[in-house]
Amino acid sequence: MINKFCKYPLWDCTITLSKVATGVEKADLVIKNARLINVCTREIIENTSIAVVKGRIALVGCADHCIGENTKIIDAENKYLAPAFMDGHIHIESSMLSVGEYARAVVAHGTSGVFIDPHEICNVLGLEGVNYMIEDAKRTPLKTMLTTPSCVPAVGGFEDTGAKIDPEDVATTMNYDCCVGLGEMMNFPGILGGNPHTHGIVGETLKAGKIPTGHYSLPETGAGLNAYVASGIRCCHESTRAEDALAKMRLGMYALLREGSAWHDLKEVAKAITENKVDSRYACLISDDTHPHTLIKHGHLDYIVRRAIEEGIDPVTAIQMVTINVAQCFQLDHELGSVAPSKCADFVLIDDLSTCHVTDVFIDGEHVAKDGKIIVEFAPYVYSEKAMNSVHLDKLTAKDFKIECDGEIVDVHAIEVIPAKVGTFDRIVTLPVHDGNIEADASQDVLKVAVFERHKRTGTVGKGFTKGFGIKRGALAQTVAHDAHNLLVVGSNDEDMALAANTLIECGGGLVAVLDGKVLSVVELPIAGLMSDRPIDEMSASIEKMERTWEEMGSTLPSPFMTMALIPLACLPETRLTNRGLVDCRTFEFIDLIVK
Repeated sequence: MINKFCKYPLWDCTITLSKVATGVEKADLVIKNARLINVCTREIIENTSIAVVKGRIALVGCADHCIGENTKIIDAENKYLAPAFMDGHIHIESSMLSVGEYARAVVAHGTSGVFIDPHEICNVLGLEGVNYMIEDAKRTPLKTMLTTPSCVPAVGGFEDTGAKIDPEDVATTMNYDCCVGLGEMMNFPGILGGNPHTHGIVGETLKAGKIPTGHYSLPETGAGLNAYVASGIRCCHESTRAEDALAKMRLGMYALLREGSAWHDLKEVAKAITENKVDSRYACLISDDTHPHTLIKHGHLDYIVRRAIEEGIDPVTAIQMVTINVAQCFQLDHELGSVAPSKCADFVLIDDLSTCHVTDVFIDGEHVAKDGKIIVEFAPYVYSEKAMNSVHLDKLTAKDFKIECDGEIVDVHAIEVIPAKVGTFDRIVTLPVHDGNIEADASQDVLKVAVFERHKRTGTVGKGFTKGFGIKRGALAQTVAHDAHNLLVVGSNDEDMALAANTLIECGGGLVAVLDGKVLSVVELPIAGLMSDRPIDEMSASIEKMERTWEEMGSTLPSPFMTMALIPLACLPETRLTNRGLVDCRTFEFIDLIVK
């Protein structure tokens, strides 16, 4: 694959690189006295220098002969020098930050590149929204590699989105300079069932010689997983058990081991490496979804490497899993992912390997971050009016949340969420009926939930019940509701649910918490109802306030709004609620809310 992510293409600077390596010409930058983490051979090489010119590495070893009058020299003082980190699967929208603010946060922690799947904004605004993010990214030092959203909608026929992606759209984006592959193919039923449209989307990626990425969340690792891998899909981040990750690696699929703000899978899936004598080359560490306060408090991939080390993975192996393994997954290792001659000069200095504490970050040979702060400036980016006005709903009333039923009690399906996991359980609960309306029941930890279509004024709404949030009174609403991002409302009573919904309709989207007719906290997300243009520090403070509000209302879930956001995602077992109704995600059929 041709790399479009270095300052200069390799063919344009091979003569210069060779001359600098031999000392005939002099380097732009030399890093001296480093302890090189060589991810090619999984070893640490003491007292190593590197020479950089034209944004690429010319030499690794003794670089004294590469130094001239204009060469910038940095003494690493025996710090570790490693390739800069790359996140092999990330939805920037889940950070609720613009691409620029996200870049400020992650570059400071050692991240030089991210492989983004912007299917969140694509579900709202289509490829036009994707292009907004691409333009936002261009002004930053962060190398932003596009994997084209594959599932818009996530599972066709089960929800209404603001846009649709077809094989022809995918073929168009494969010509983008920033495109390296296809975003997570969540429609595994379509792959396994031989659906021509689904296979066509993957096929257009393969025709272009680029990488289809995956989402196989079933625990079945036999014929189904084989069929999924056989379709050409190269990696998957949905392993929640060690045996899932191991099975994928054994089939030549890259297992992307996830540790995000809400999905804490690493403790379990790391065992695929630590408890088995297997080569780790097919394992990568990724974040998937990360909130601002996580980035500020813990970091990005530096934190995930640290977590991997805590789970027993060797530090150098863990660094391979955010560098060369990621580059090889996307067939870019000939230019990215290692510190070696000809490669892009993307590297970090680390003063404590056990905690992966990054002190300095270089991208294309430019010193872009120091001591946890980005030290380069870039121009602002303004999103279009269309992106800033995407919630198309009229004001709602309490009547819009009623679920009518005869009798005094009724058995219903309830979606039970699982703390720090993406899955749910389908529970049958008995609920009271008052004045012909099925009520939530705090004594059983059961809340009412509704999903309103908000893109094209179809008037469709799905209603049901959820369990496991711990909230006794009040309501919560958000337009971050994967993947269609319709208006999602959860609550104990219809009046508070209506107030929560209307608050977001008025402000253009976001997150809100309501109690007894009063708005307690709101996070406004005017960009597609998903992101804010505010600085990361402000966003982190707003989200921390929202988390405290959740706690005060009784929730003990980690990053609870992320867990709530998955209630409508109809490609994850066991049951989900979309704007069209209750879906059994084991059989992929709509089911009645009331148990007959």
